[in-house]
Amino acid sequence: MFKDLVKKTRSIRRFDNRHKISDEIIYDIIDTARLTPSAANRQPVKFFISNNQELNDKIFPCIGWAGYLQDWVGPEPEERPSSYIVLFTEMQFAPHLNVDPGIIAQTIMLAAAEKDLGACMIASINKNKLKKIIKLPLEFEILLVIALGKPAETVVLEEVDETGSIKYWRDDKGIHHVPKRKLEDLIYKYKK
Repeated sequence: MFKDLVKKTRSIRRFDNRHKISDEIIYDIIDTARLTPSAANRQPVKFFISNNQELNDKIFPCIGWAGYLQDWVGPEPEERPSSYIVLFTEMQFAPHLNVDPGIIAQTIMLAAAEKDLGACMIASINKNKLKKIIKLPLEFEILLVIALGKPAETVVLEEVDETGSIKYWRDDKGIHHVPKRKLEDLIYKYKK
């Protein structure tokens, strides 16, 4: 059932770095994402793949991890992603992008979860530094980075409690808790 795949598709921030992902699997994930709808059918999003440890080690310091976890700077070396997909576009399209990067990134995450992989969509990026590392020409702008790998953490969905806090957190066993608002709190009903 599709809803089960959505529940399984979580932002994973700790991976089993020993598990490598083949280029074939990554290309298949991106091939699925490229088929998504695109505003005015422009298809402006392009992809850069990093699937080797040396380049991954250079990319890692360019991204921020889990803003709500103030005392955590990110995964340890053995918990880092096996691969990264950098989403970018030509500068001429950047001002007109509204939904395409989100649709594509979510599709990548769903396709990864279907293959029992974890992913994390990251927008906290030192874009200038990353551009230099991946040698992206000036006419392109980085949009998002998606970390990919074999999950090495448990993520639990739960209802927002009485405090109303939506901040995710980790318990003393390292389980990552993600509060979700109730359906009835999200739907506005017309009142006569």
